[in-house]
Amino acid sequence: MTAFAVRGTQEPLLTPGQVAAMFHVDPKTVTRWAHAGRLGSLRTPGGHRRFKESEVMRLLQSLTTEANPNR
Repeated sequence: MTAFAVRGTQEPLLTPGQVAAMFHVDPKTVTRWAHAGRLGSLRTPGGHRRFKESEVMRLLQSLTTEANPNR
C-alpha cells in the first residue's frame, strides 16, 4: 500500500480506495463518511481526497472488537 505524506510532516495519507479496502466498503462510502464528518479528509492541489492514516486507524479500531473466546 502506497501512502502519501503531507508536506512538512511525516503523516501518511491514504486514498479513498485504500481506506475502502481496509473497511471492505466501496470508495464512494468513504467519500460519504468524509461528507458526513465521520472521517476527516484533506484535498490535494488537484482536488483529490486523502485521509490521515492515524485517523483511519482510530476509526477502524473503534469499530473492531475482539471475539470473546469464553462466549
